[in-house]
Amino acid sequence: MHNEYDNEKFFDEYAKMPRSKGGLEFAGEWHQLKPLFPELAGKEVLDLGCGYGWHCGFSVEKGAKQVLGIDASRKMIEEAERRNAGEGITYRICRIEEYEYPENRWDCVISNLVLHYIGDIEQIFQKVYRTLKPKGVFIFNIEHPVFTAGVGQDWVYTKDGKPQFWPIDNYFLPGSRTTHFLGCDVVKHHHTLTQILMGLLNNGFLLNAVKEARPPEEMMEIPGMKDELRRPMMLLVKASVKK
Repeated sequence: MHNEYDNEKFFDEYAKMPRSKGGLEFAGEWHQLKPLFPELAGKEVLDLGCGYGWHCGFSVEKGAKQVLGIDASRKMIEEAERRNAGEGITYRICRIEEYEYPENRWDCVISNLVLHYIGDIEQIFQKVYRTLKPKGVFIFNIEHPVFTAGVGQDWVYTKDGKPQFWPIDNYFLPGSRTTHFLGCDVVKHHHTLTQILMGLLNNGFLLNAVKEARPPEEMMEIPGMKDELRRPMMLLVKASVKK
């Protein structure tokens, strides 16, 4: 999360989200993201854009010996230290573009719902590759290109307020898109599927898994959740280094 959203209104609305209150099990994509994690016992993990630190806490639960969570938002880091503190976990206020990415430092790098805020995503891929140890793993969850290419990232509604269809425009024109999210005007960046996947391959990664997030059956009774089957919202990727 970037610090331009580190304001009271955004943070208060973010705190109301089920995934913010309940953690990973309340995230609709967790049942698909969780199996992508490698064996973490004794490993060192970097979380890019850690938010409340849920994945940092999970990594320690799975035996990671050291975890660094970075986030540009002071409020997010304060909440992470409150909710997911633990032995071996360190938090730092830092934009992911500005982190130093020391060479051959981490066994696993995680990034959850942050990369769509980055304009030069390929530069991040290059830096992550550099900082991963041999056979290191990169797991990330990014807003799906179909979602980021959505006009205003919203449905077109019928007269009675029901979602009619999801409009897409300028798909092959990557770049910034302004949307209204959690009561604030937010700037995100649209990247095509080719940019994301070939960006990894062109920078030395092996693709291990690509999944389009869909909510589990047990969440279908949550209002609006069935509409999530009509277009993908998130893209989950697992990649590993060849060095």
